[in-house]
Parts: sequence; C-alpha cells; structure tokens
Amino acid sequence: MSLPPESRTVDTGVIHDIGYRGYTGPRLGRGYATRSLFTQSLRAAYGLGRSGKSKVLPMLVLAVVTLPAVVIVALAIVQGRPDLPLDYPGYPSAFGLVVQLFVAAQAPVLMSRDLRYHTVPLYFSRPITRGDYVRAKAAAMVVAMLLLMTAPLVVLYLGAVLGGMPFGHNTVHLLYGLLTVAMFALVYSAIGLLIAASTPRRGFGVAAIMGFLVVGQAIALIVYGIAGGLAGSPPESANWAGLLSPAWLVEGLSVQLFGLGGADALHAPGGLGVAVFALEAAALVAGSYWLLRRRYRGI
Repeated sequence: MSLPPESRTVDTGVIHDIGYRGYTGPRLGRGYATRSLFTQSLRAAYGLGRSGKSKVLPMLVLAVVTLPAVVIVALAIVQGRPDLPLDYPGYPSAFGLVVQLFVAAQAPVLMSRDLRYHTVPLYFSRPITRGDYVRAKAAAMVVAMLLLMTAPLVVLYLGAVLGGMPFGHNTVHLLYGLLTVAMFALVYSAIGLLIAASTPRRGFGVAAIMGFLVVGQAIALIVYGIAGGLAGSPPESANWAGLLSPAWLVEGLSVQLFGLGGADALHAPGGLGVAVFALEAAALVAGSYWLLRRRYRGI
C-alpha cells in the first residue's frame, strides 16, 4: 500500500564545497611528458628511484666494467709504457659479456614492467603518443648503454694523458672508442628493447635477450672455425661469419674502419665488407625500431 503524498520522504541534495579547485597552472604538454618519461626510464635503468636491490645489478656491472680501466692505467704508468696495453675501441669488446648482461637485465625493466602492470594505456591517456613512448624508451636505453661503456674509456683517457702518454694519439683513439661505443649502444639497445617488449615477464625477456646474443655469437664462432678462422693465418672469407652475431658485427666494423687490431683480428673484409656490415647494423637498428613502434600501435 502506497503512502499518502504528504507522508512521503522528499529527496533532497546538498552540494558541499570541500576546497577542490581546478588546475590553473601552465599546461606543459607533450614534449615535457616525453622528456619526463625519458628521464624516469634512464633513472630506472640504473635502479635510481627504486628499491635498493634494483640498484645492485646495474651498479655492479658499472663497477665491473670501470674498475679494470683503473688497473690498466695504473699498470701502464708503473711499467712506463708509452701507450695503453688495450686500445679504446677494443675495451667494449673485451667486456662484451658484461655489457650484454646489462642490456638483457635492464631492457625488460624499461619495457616489460609497463606491460605486466598495464600502465601503458595510462601513458597514452595523456598527450604523449605511442611514437613518443617508444622514442623516450629507446633514447633512455641508448643513453644508459653509452654511460656504461663510456665511463671506462674516460678513465683510460684521463689516466693516459695525466700519466704523460701522447695527448694527440690518445685523443684520436678515444674518438674511435666513442664511435665504437655508440654502435654497440644502438645495436644492443634496439635488439634488447624489441625482445623485451614482446613479453610482460621480465625473466623471459632477460633469458630471450641473452639467448639471442650468446647463441648468435656461438653460431658465428662455429662458422668462423669451419671457415678456417681459428687457423694460424685465417682466410679473409672467414670474417664474413661476423654477420651472424651483433657483437662480432660491430667489432668487425670497428676494427676495419679504424685500422686497429692485428692481421688475425676479426674484421669486415675489405670495402665490400664494410658496406655490408654497416648495412646490416643499420638494418638491425632501423628494423627493430620500426617493429617496436608497430608493437605499440595496438596497445
């Protein structure tokens, strides 16, 4: 039975002013958001702004790569050598496995975590675009790799110059080393980010990146040996095996471009080899970046 109209409860509403105000400050826009994502990603690559255990691996890798440079410089000065026993472009190759471990461990930090925790759509709800997201992440990974591999070269250079070794020679070879580091950073970052973006599981990403780099190098070594590269005087054709490994690809290109290493050192065979090695390196970087952007179009 319904109540008479005069006895029904009247629905009333009250608006309370609890102090919320609209944002009236400057709209920093898409560029600022992209730069902020780049900065945050670069810090995350070294565990900055994260838990203490997140800093252990990147800082340990940085120490493992840099401290031998201090020892090399100290021994060279004590022994009175006219130059360093290990040239600048060869240093990243000497610690190649450690550098590969860094990119395998940290590329998933930049890519896989966002996929796992479904934070990528939150980025795209702001002015930032999918292209901006990929560019910021790629730039952060490349800069992180550059910092890792440049630090020991700077230590070598400062130690050599302050130790009285020829300034001109060390300056030129430092430039060779920096160009080699840039090639390594671009190739490793492109491969690492593409693989990491394919899975939300960080562990799977680490294993896949290390597997790709290590297995590729193992296959290249087998082919190099079959072609006679492990003999006393390896044939020039054996050097084409460098195309099968990203690490050997950059190392061979660097050796041939800068005329460093002995006659038996792995190198891009002649002018044609330089062109082919450089073309493959460029294709790896450009192709990986294109696939990475394509990966985020549907997210």
